[in-house]
Amino acid sequence: MAHVLLLGSGLVGKTIAVDLATKHQVTVIDTSNANLASLPQNENIHSINQDATNIPNIEKYINNSDLIVGALPGHLGFSTLKKIIPYGKPIVDISFFPEDPFELDILAQQYNIPFAMDCGLAPGMSNIICGYSSTKMNIERFKCMVGGLPQEPKWPFKYKAVFSPMDVIEEYTRPARFVQDGKRVIKDALTDVETFHVKGVGELEAFNTDGLRTLLRTMSIPNMVEKTIRYSGTTQYLQFLKEIGYFSDKSHSVGNSDIKPIDLTSKLVLPHWEMKPEDRDVTVLKIEIDGAADNKQIHIEYDLIDRYDTETHTTSMARTTGYTCTALVNYILKGSWKKIGLCPPEEFGKDEHAFNYIMKYLSDHGVHYTKRS
Repeated sequence: MAHVLLLGSGLVGKTIAVDLATKHQVTVIDTSNANLASLPQNENIHSINQDATNIPNIEKYINNSDLIVGALPGHLGFSTLKKIIPYGKPIVDISFFPEDPFELDILAQQYNIPFAMDCGLAPGMSNIICGYSSTKMNIERFKCMVGGLPQEPKWPFKYKAVFSPMDVIEEYTRPARFVQDGKRVIKDALTDVETFHVKGVGELEAFNTDGLRTLLRTMSIPNMVEKTIRYSGTTQYLQFLKEIGYFSDKSHSVGNSDIKPIDLTSKLVLPHWEMKPEDRDVTVLKIEIDGAADNKQIHIEYDLIDRYDTETHTTSMARTTGYTCTALVNYILKGSWKKIGLCPPEEFGKDEHAFNYIMKYLSDHGVHYTKRS
């Protein structure tokens, strides 16, 4: 039984803690008493009300751990990880931080640890699938569309935040990077909207977001794009909010105060996005891969439709993200992963043993990917 230190216990962090506690001792650090109170009474889960970014205050917990899991909001992830790496503990992280993760590669190598990043759904499993597929064919096109949605969409937002709400807004504002005909392309998020229907879910749309992440650097694929899925009509109101300036972080003088529109938007909108106890979600992921092997053209699709678990009261996004993370945690702890330095999820996909382990782990937890060719 290993000792795992978990930084953050939000919607996904809680699921990570519960799953890891079936095999390990888990120490959870969070500033939110409400988050810690939501953790189940379990002799293998130990809650600490501390600021996970204040490293001196949590140093003893870092030193006592065998592995650290980062589940902090994106804006806190990079700086916190940079301070933790020198303690020489393996790290598995799900924070969607905006900084360049390759800046941490040399540091992780220096301290002889694996630093597995973006270990969630997308980025995460999408990268793992891409990496695995690259060992079977010469990939010419990779397309991922993914989104967490309420099972019962309600006007006007048709949305509930199934992970950090501020990270959701970041998806709508961060420029989307993708590859077209071998050239790097940058467009605004919320562009190139396409519509489609998913049986049992409804009419959906997908728009450009910046989810390819490390694939842009680690994979030589001439055409790659990642899009976020929402219910039909969502993009229009998001584009309105963005166009009028409600997502801007530029200060404006209002009366005697300086106000950032993004702060006001967060204050007003996020309560409408907050998951209520009665809310149920569904996660939709669609991956299309085209390539060639043995002089034959190959087309492969991976699909996932996962719903809220009514038995464990676990959101689908927490399941599909959290169990990917815990699969990698367990794989590293059992000594099966030998690489050190920055380990993007696609590297695990390129290792067939790791890929099969992860897919079986997810299937055993009720998360089933369907592959068609």
